[in-house]
Amino acid sequence: MRGVLAAAIGCVLISAAAVASAEPPAGAMSCSGCHPSSARVASPVPRLNGLDQALIVRAMEDFRSGKRAATVMDRISKGFTREEIQAIAAWYASQP
Repeated sequence: MRGVLAAAIGCVLISAAAVASAEPPAGAMSCSGCHPSSARVASPVPRLNGLDQALIVRAMEDFRSGKRAATVMDRISKGFTREEIQAIAAWYASQP
């Protein structure tokens, strides 16, 4: 039983590492122009790596609709489809 559990945990860890190291979806790298990828960088712009996917999606949707005030994110968010936003959010959520 312990062997099966250990194998299952190993598979989950390998899968998580594969997702975290996967190539970013189209458009995701444009975010790094403003959003720092390193926790060591001090910036008023929030770091996206490791944020909850739903939080990122909600923010983008709020920027698109004008519900959330922005300087440039309202225009940037309108350049992505809902599917692209989901993919970008999933990728950033998986990053360490």
